Amino acid sequence: MKVVHVVEAMAGGVHTYFKDLSFFFGNHEINENINTTIIYSGNRKEINSKRIKKDFSKGVSLIELNMVRSFSPLQDLKSLVKLIRELEKLNPDVIHLHSSKAGVLGRIACFLLFKKIKLFYTPHGYSFLRTDISFFNKKIYTLIENSFQIIFGGLTIACGDTEYEIAKKIGKSYLIRNGIDIKEINENVSGNKNEILTIGIVGRITAARNPKLFNEIALKYPNHNFVWIGDGELKQQITAPNIRITGWFLKRKDALKELNTIDIYIQTSLWEGLPIAVLEAMAMQKPVLATNIIGNKDVVVHNETGFLFDDVDELEKYIEILKDEKIRDNFGKKGLERCQNLFDNTKNFTELVSLYKQ
Repeated sequence: MKVVHVVEAMAGGVHTYFKDLSFFFGNHEINENINTTIIYSGNRKEINSKRIKKDFSKGVSLIELNMVRSFSPLQDLKSLVKLIRELEKLNPDVIHLHSSKAGVLGRIACFLLFKKIKLFYTPHGYSFLRTDISFFNKKIYTLIENSFQIIFGGLTIACGDTEYEIAKKIGKSYLIRNGIDIKEINENVSGNKNEILTIGIVGRITAARNPKLFNEIALKYPNHNFVWIGDGELKQQITAPNIRITGWFLKRKDALKELNTIDIYIQTSLWEGLPIAVLEAMAMQKPVLATNIIGNKDVVVHNETGFLFDDVDELEKYIEILKDEKIRDNFGKKGLERCQNLFDNTKNFTELVSLYKQ
């Protein structure tokens, strides 16, 4: 069986997802029966094609194809033509599209191949849920998602429970949650003691992660330390003196070691698919504070693995509770248990294999 994955946004949590996917499907036992190719775009600033080729499993094939996130008629047409050519060469049995742009281009390309191919689509967070776009654009994105499902069909594989509830209203859907390599993450867990309570986040400093809110929280709690593990174009919005920005780490292990040093993980996102960084923090047994949005609320169990909040003022009581080390440890253990039960990527990728073979 030949399976082709097409993705535009090979960055952040999606990068981690695909790296793990490459090693699962690149494993000898799997790739004896499933030949996997990943077609990706290296167009975004934070995507390093050399790093992808170095870090990903040699058991899968990688093809770089230029795609852009925003609507660009000329560039989109060029991308579509190139995608069709690549798919004609590969002659896949299964095409799995990831993120909105790949979902649009991929479904058109698949239709123009005039061949019977199993088609799957994972939004990783529907574009119409973004809060940094106008009401008009949200309506356009909603129209695109609905109409493309009706015209081109295929099965939507939701990466989280709430995304699945939305997907079922659009068309034929299935739930396979995002997962993480729990064993790899646990190898980077060690005893850690901070004299000052340290709260951290992992990710690109972009509108989706809401750095303004992160900065506001740090200013509200000047006696605590805050860490942003990552970098990004909105770095200038972070001005609080008690925030340390680490920048990007060349090695994933170094980023995980930095994550291990925090006491509380915080996710200030405005929108999410299903956040890999939160799963990694929970696997490291960190209690989580997270905005009460789709994605975050599919991972964090309120008052059990952490707290969900709608307003900054709510954090005062939650942080006060989490100052107690025993409570943090208890929340952390429950977070790890939840990851083991629902978000183990080996289990979830195995389910994906079964779906491809149906």
